[in-house]
Amino acid sequence: MCGFVGWLDFTRDLRGEQTLLDVMTDTMRERGPDGRGTWLAQHVALGHRRLAVIDVAGGAQPMTAEIGPQRLPVALVYAGEVYNFRELRTQLIGLGHAFRTRSDTEVLLRAYIEWGAGCVERLNGMFAFAVWDSVREELVLGRDRLGVKPLYYAPQSDGVIFASEPKGILAHPGFTPTLSAEALPILLNPRLAFAGETPIGGLREVKPGHVVRIDRRGCHEYPYWRLVSQPHTEDLGSTVRNVRELLEDIVERQLVADVPRAAMLSGGLDSSAMAALAARSLAGTGDGPLVTYSVRFDGEERDFRPTVLRPERDAPYAALASKYIGTEHVEVVLTADELANATPLTRQARDLPSLGQFDTSMYLMFAALRERSTVALSGEAADEIFGGYPWFHDPGTVWRETFPWLGNAPRLADCLAPELRRSLQPADLEADRYATLRAQVPQLSGEEGTDARMREVLFLSLQGPLAMLLDRKDRMSMAVGLEVRVPFCDHRLLEYVWNIPWSMKVADGREKSLLRMAVADLLPQEVLMRPKSAYPATHDPVHDAAVHTAVRALLDDPTSPLAGLLDKGRVMDLLDGQEQMMTHASTAHVLIPFLETDVWMREHGLNVA
Repeated sequence: MCGFVGWLDFTRDLRGEQTLLDVMTDTMRERGPDGRGTWLAQHVALGHRRLAVIDVAGGAQPMTAEIGPQRLPVALVYAGEVYNFRELRTQLIGLGHAFRTRSDTEVLLRAYIEWGAGCVERLNGMFAFAVWDSVREELVLGRDRLGVKPLYYAPQSDGVIFASEPKGILAHPGFTPTLSAEALPILLNPRLAFAGETPIGGLREVKPGHVVRIDRRGCHEYPYWRLVSQPHTEDLGSTVRNVRELLEDIVERQLVADVPRAAMLSGGLDSSAMAALAARSLAGTGDGPLVTYSVRFDGEERDFRPTVLRPERDAPYAALASKYIGTEHVEVVLTADELANATPLTRQARDLPSLGQFDTSMYLMFAALRERSTVALSGEAADEIFGGYPWFHDPGTVWRETFPWLGNAPRLADCLAPELRRSLQPADLEADRYATLRAQVPQLSGEEGTDARMREVLFLSLQGPLAMLLDRKDRMSMAVGLEVRVPFCDHRLLEYVWNIPWSMKVADGREKSLLRMAVADLLPQEVLMRPKSAYPATHDPVHDAAVHTAVRALLDDPTSPLAGLLDKGRVMDLLDGQEQMMTHASTAHVLIPFLETDVWMREHGLNVA
């Protein structure tokens, strides 16, 4: 896992730009604490910071090879992991390639040399990479199928600037960030963003499952992967066995590393399943016990209030699961002061408005985990793939003609000033985005009723909501130099489960029936049958009061970049509201985006143009 930067300019000789390349490269230092490298050619500059995970001694980047009769260079910078690199290496050796290292980086470089940009179709993993091909005079940017690893780019008139995080591009004097009023609804609810979209003018993200090729004619983006709907012909028993076999293979692949490994364990079905499979695999190779981690808030025994999305505390279940599975469990207990003190670090990691406590608590848990391990497994995406969230199981929400994951939460864009609401029409924007994504659902011919609608609902959850969760996981983990792997994001699992009808996904009358049945022999009944409980939120009344106070101060602050952009009366109505929501722990958590957007705009010197 690493971070990289670079730029391409067909009109300039970049070989004298070492100083600027150094500045850009070092914006990635938290992503790559173990090594640093740069490479410059006439029109291309590449920088890399490395987190060494596989072949610690031999996987340095940028990595180059010479090809063609003129021995022209091909140069690669890459972040992530290719889990099938051993199979690809064997295949490439059979095709005549020779290897100098044991790294998956060299496998990716040789795969590009053999198959060109089409090599992405052969990769199983989480990855983002840039390849400069001197023979074709072309830069290729590629990203994994679900977008686990980030990759941003800013097209220029004669090339492109790119980086693993926006900060690498923002460090280049050729890019000036701008913010338009049209970006405000996305800033206030990033789940509404389309793939590849950012709120910063001129800044794009390579879409999941896409390749971007940049040559003298400009940037050309195309998909190399998408979900395909087809009939599922297997019975329930065979389906459950296939899910289990896939999970075992995925976890075994994702445990490959030359550094210490760990896992998150909240005591929910998803993380417990991953931990159980990992613990069993490590025990089989004599590498156990697995070390697991969970997070809780100081005083939560007193403050916790059950909600639809978080009906129970994690701590008792995490302890129970750990004991049953046989892991060495570490509980990270966070105080309000620790959360507050970490906030500037998480904002720096984000580059965009943070998620407040949800970022800081995750950051601090990862910081504790990093003290002993470099790689960790996490349970992200199981709910989106198997159907775990409560809104999947509420007919009134499912059949509503909007994004089901919005639940009954208020829309912060409705709190914009009246003239902005008239201009932006946030309700129409939401409806348009819903219609656009719904039209992209790969329908199955002849499917109708609940099965057809749930295919749409699951597809919608695999877009902005999953992208935001994966982005948070990447930013908070890489900010402390930790590689987090997400087994449920293996595209083979998604492709298989996608085509299982909804009636089978709820075969036992509960959420995530298939996953529960697939791991039934690995977990205690209390964990196996536990209702869905989302990543923990602090219920500390002091935290909520502080948010409310800060929002009131923001509304009265004429120096705020949001001054004049908000409808004070509507925001105050939210402040005073007490109704329980399906998606949020409290109104304070709903309001946090106002505060974080204000701070982000101040820090970047941005105002709405």
